[in-house]
Amino acid sequence: MELTTTQNTNIVGFLRDRGFEDEKINEMLNRCKRLQGIEREQASENWDYLKRIGIQERKLPSIVTKCPKLLALGLDEKLVPMVECLKTLGTKPRELVLAITKFPHILSHSVEEKLCPLLAFFEALGVHQNQLGKLLMLNPRLISYSIEFKLKQIVDFLASLGLSGEGMIGKSLVKNPFIMGYSVEKRLRPTSEFLTSIGLGELDLQRVAINFPEVLCRDVDKVLRPNVDFLRTRGFSDAQIAVMVTGYPLVLIKSIKNSLEPRINFLVEVMGRRIDEIQDYPDFFHHGLKKRLEFRYKLLKQKNIEYSLREMLECNHKKFLIKFGLV
Repeated sequence: MELTTTQNTNIVGFLRDRGFEDEKINEMLNRCKRLQGIEREQASENWDYLKRIGIQERKLPSIVTKCPKLLALGLDEKLVPMVECLKTLGTKPRELVLAITKFPHILSHSVEEKLCPLLAFFEALGVHQNQLGKLLMLNPRLISYSIEFKLKQIVDFLASLGLSGEGMIGKSLVKNPFIMGYSVEKRLRPTSEFLTSIGLGELDLQRVAINFPEVLCRDVDKVLRPNVDFLRTRGFSDAQIAVMVTGYPLVLIKSIKNSLEPRINFLVEVMGRRIDEIQDYPDFFHHGLKKRLEFRYKLLKQKNIEYSLREMLECNHKKFLIKFGLV
């Protein structure tokens, strides 16, 4: 649309004064028709309010570009009630600002029609009130999801894995709020079926869903299968891989190049140990290579002390020194 003189005295002039180029203004006006009719004063009030709640002015153009409606919403009718309600969830000012920056549309939704039903939905799943804010701040897009057609599908899927105990599903969602953005049929179910195919039992799968839900979110063909194939090339049997995944599911989503390969190489080539030992202590892949594995190995080698991987790695630094008489 062509920018008119009347618009220039109102919203267009306001946006130009704040560094927006005409092409970007045109795009925003086309995406948000409500923006075309608002007065400069209203846009200015909303802009200033967003600054008052802690958003840096240099970030406001990006936020408004993502959601132009923020300048057209009623300040006292929409913006203030939503911000105040989010504050009551125990969110810190910095967390709220970060959530708005990631997903500005969170402020455009209705407290009564979207936020309150969403909070009630999570509370019914066993999410404690003091965790609701954390859930929403980590994944503010949750407010845009349909409870009936999106979130209930995720809950039904988790229930189908056996997460039927009180609060079990809520614990999984708090652990990784992003799981609710994935498709059950295109991502979550194929991943769970893959885990079953490599030897995980029903209880193992439930443990993954509760404690490591991020594993369920990863693509089978791009991440999980390549990691399994890599472990096979390094000499692990399918049975050993199943044991390792059961003990430390994140082995399936660790970077091969930056995590799995250098740790296995250090174990075999530097420490002179057998890869079979990892089966007894899959958390081996959890520990830092430089700060823990290499450092402790050097200390124990100097003293010619024998040890298992578990004895070497599972305790904190102070207990490690005491255990091996290094203090």
